Parts: sequence; structure tokens; C-alpha cells
Amino acid sequence: MHNNLKHLHILGICGTAMAAIAGLAKEKGWHVSGSDVGVYPPMSDYLADLGIEIAAFDVGNLQPKPDLCVIGNAMSRGNVEVETILSQGLAYCSGPEFVGNHILPNRHAVVVAGTHGKTTTSSIMAHVLDIAEQSPGFLIGGIPENFEAGARLGEGAPFVLEGDEYDTAFFDKRSKFLHYHAKTLILNNLEYDHADIFPDLDAIKLQFAHLLRTVPNNGNIIVNADDKELPDVLKQGCWTSVISFAEYGHATAEWQWQCLEKDGSKFILYYKAKKVITCTWGMIGVHHVSNACAVAAAATVLGISPVMIQQAFESFAGIRRRMSLVGEARGIRVFDDFAHHPTAIKGMVSAAKHAMRKAGKLWVIVEPRSNTMRSRIHQERLPQCFEDADRVIFTPASDRNLASNELLDTDLVCKNIGVHAQVISDVKGILQEVSKHAQVGDDVLILSNGGFDGIHQKLLKAL
Repeated sequence: MHNNLKHLHILGICGTAMAAIAGLAKEKGWHVSGSDVGVYPPMSDYLADLGIEIAAFDVGNLQPKPDLCVIGNAMSRGNVEVETILSQGLAYCSGPEFVGNHILPNRHAVVVAGTHGKTTTSSIMAHVLDIAEQSPGFLIGGIPENFEAGARLGEGAPFVLEGDEYDTAFFDKRSKFLHYHAKTLILNNLEYDHADIFPDLDAIKLQFAHLLRTVPNNGNIIVNADDKELPDVLKQGCWTSVISFAEYGHATAEWQWQCLEKDGSKFILYYKAKKVITCTWGMIGVHHVSNACAVAAAATVLGISPVMIQQAFESFAGIRRRMSLVGEARGIRVFDDFAHHPTAIKGMVSAAKHAMRKAGKLWVIVEPRSNTMRSRIHQERLPQCFEDADRVIFTPASDRNLASNELLDTDLVCKNIGVHAQVISDVKGILQEVSKHAQVGDDVLILSNGGFDGIHQKLLKAL
């Protein structure tokens, strides 16, 4: 049945991004197979539903020879299939390169880049385009609740992409977003992150400067005028029309946003000093209002009316693992959020406190899991992120691939936060502490970019 289809083989297919690319390739008409280790739900179920074959890494997976192999970002030299591809001279590329060459031609790429807010902003953007009946495609590093998955091909011209600045593959150290050929580009913000990839902020700025060089002069760049680092990027060269957005009161920004509620649940957007959107929506967090303003600016240049944009904002259902209510037990609500950078953590803690339904306590539980969060890079900044928390619990940072003098000192972080913060070594201890002391009306916000040993459901059971 596959004789007339080109065969695409994906190494590391069970990674979130690779599985999404597999789905797009399948929609595009490729026969897709893949290999990986640790094949388990939800990705295994997602791929099985698509009818995509998955096997353990083996030379036999490359016989007969695929037309093209996609090598995932997690792959490295020494993998048996990687070595076979190289030694036999098989055609290969990275996931982002495949998207750029085989998914995006003849599409209008709307790329969302920045240190924070990429998943949320790209999800809102895709929803706005969908409400406007433009049938967008998208590739997003999360699952928007308005859609069934984080990727789809779509039938319209727009294709929305989360523009990740992380490197592309072991053989391509450029940022992923350089492969996406942005025509409409949103630059939300720029801070130092990904300490395992970039030595300093200037190295990240260079990648963003390269990104600007790929945007055509008939495109648009939407820039956060409140960000202090983005002007340095623009000064390195920009050949495209720039539209700025900022908080209300900025001297020159064309688009401006103003919160009407402290938790960001109600806001006004202005265009050239004129109110164009007044919105109440289901999102919380001032940072999300800024994201909405960026989307409104981009959607407007794509021909979508303010009325349609507002309708989409009001029906936006959020993103899985972004301040998601996991459940409630004993009158205590448990929330899950992906935040793993000081700026994102501070914004989410503040939003969670302002959104509390009554005068309970806000518990914040943090697993420092990412390479940057486990390092000492943010040792001084982290304690300042929890001013709105009533109780803070950290787990110790794993010393995986880090020397002791490079490792985040969570004891010192908690000491600098105050007496209401403590380090607890494992999930069992955290469950005991919270279930013993949390009261009716309290909210528990769990911050991790991983599974955190299933703490969410375990906590609800313990409560």
C-alpha cells in the first residue's frame, strides 16, 4: 500500500516535536515510520492512532532505504541508526529543516519567538486565525485546549509556528527558528536562557539577528517595545516593517495594552491611541495580556478585524500545563504550570495570587529541572520571584552533568525567600507537608517542565 508514497523515517519519533512532525508528514502524504527508546503514552498512543510504525533503534529499520531520514534533536553520534545513515550516505535532515522544506513552501509562516510566552502566543494566534475561518496550520510545543493536538497541516495559507531558539540537531547548531522562513514574526522578549547551549545573552542575540535576516521586506515584525534587549537585535540589521507593542503609556508603541484587573482577566487594547478591543477572558497573568496584544497586532496585518480578534480571545481555552486546574480535594485546588525561568515564575506566582477565590494561602512547589534552572545562573534572581507566595517548597536540583560549584543552591534560595520557604528532598515528603498543613481555600501551584513523579494526582489523593 506504500509503494507510491515517499518513505520518511524519523529517529527519536516519540519526542513531542518529532511526533508532531510525524503527524504533519503523514497528513502531507508521506509513509512515516520511526524509531525510539522508552516508547510510552501519550506519544505512543498518538502515533498509533496515526497508524505510524515505531521500533527500537536498529539497522534493520533502514532497510529498504527510506527516501529521507529525520534525525531528532535528542539524537547524537554513536546511535546505531545515526551511524548507519552517515556511513551509507542516506539522505537526512533535522526536524525543523524538514518542516521548512516540505511543510512551509507556499504557506505564510507566522513565527512566535522569544524567551517567554511562545506556546501561549502561538496558540492564541492559531485560534484567532481559526475563528477567522482561515484554516491555519500550526506546530506548537504544547497542546492548545481549542485543538486536539499541537500540530495540524491546515488548508489555509497561514501556518503558525512556535519559534524555538534552541539548537536544531547535533549536526546543526543554528536555532530551530531559522528554518521556518517567517513572513510575520512576533518577538515577545529576550532574556538569557538555555545555559547548556548559549554561553551568554549575546550568543542568543546573534541567533535572533540571523532570524531577522530571513524575514522578507513584504513581511512584518511585531516587537515588544518594553523589552530592553530587543533593540540591540534590531540594530544588527532589519529589512522588514516593524510594528511595536507595549504597556499603556509607552511613548511610541503603535499597539498598547492595559489591564483592568490585576490578574489580567480583563484588559483593553489600543491601536494608535484608540481603543479597539475591550476583553474579558479565561486567562490569568499580566504577561498573557502582553501576548494578546502581540497577537492582535499580527492578526490585524493579516486582515482580521478587531471584532473577530476579540471573539477569539474570549473563546480561547488555554494550553494544557499552563496554569491548568488539575483538580480539587478537601477544598484545596491543585494547579499545574510549565514555568521554569525566573521571569515566567514571578509572573505566574503573581497571577495565581491575584486570581485566588478567597483569602486562602498560595503554596508554590518548584522542581528545578531544566538545565538552566538547575544551574546557578539564576541563584540571585529566584528568591525575588515568590513575593506573592505564602508557602514555597523547592526540591533539590539534580547535579546531572553539573559540578557542585555550578549547581543551584536551593537551600540558599529558600533562606533568601524567608522562613515560609523550605527544601524537601522528595515527593513523598512534599505530600506529607502539604496534606498536613494546607487548609480549605488554599491553592497549590506546582511548577515543573517535567512529570515531577506524578505529584499532581498523588497530592490530590493525599488531600
